[in-house]
Amino acid sequence: MEMTVQLTIDCSDPQRMVTFWAEALSYVPEPPPAGHATWRAYWAAAGVPEAELPDGAGDIPESIIDPAGRGPRVWFQQVPEPKVAKNRWHFDLKVGGGRDVPLDVRTQRVNATVERLVKAGATVLRIKDEPDMGLYAAAMQDPEGNEFDVV
Repeated sequence: MEMTVQLTIDCSDPQRMVTFWAEALSYVPEPPPAGHATWRAYWAAAGVPEAELPDGAGDIPESIIDPAGRGPRVWFQQVPEPKVAKNRWHFDLKVGGGRDVPLDVRTQRVNATVERLVKAGATVLRIKDEPDMGLYAAAMQDPEGNEFDVV
């Protein structure tokens, strides 16, 4: 049996999340299916009632995909309630290269990614700098407050 995986993330502003996470994961916004100008047009053709689509839903992509086809599709589902507690899951963006890479090189890679993602709208929560353990990482939040780590 074939299976694909999609990660669905509840949010208040799908377009903002698409922009941020496409940058963070090196993904691209997912184009609508062939023959449809927008996802909204596709959903309408598939029979989704207009009443089930919030204003603006599907006018621009609300999902991102890995252009190499290796990672899961990520869909940002608009919901009315805000995030109120810590995530029970999070992304680890492993940019350092692992423990075979010298700590100073890993630190530079993490810092470069942190800087890029702060410019894209992320917030640094804390830096974990433990050279005795060979660890350098950053705990961050995306534009809607979802936690993730850069390692």
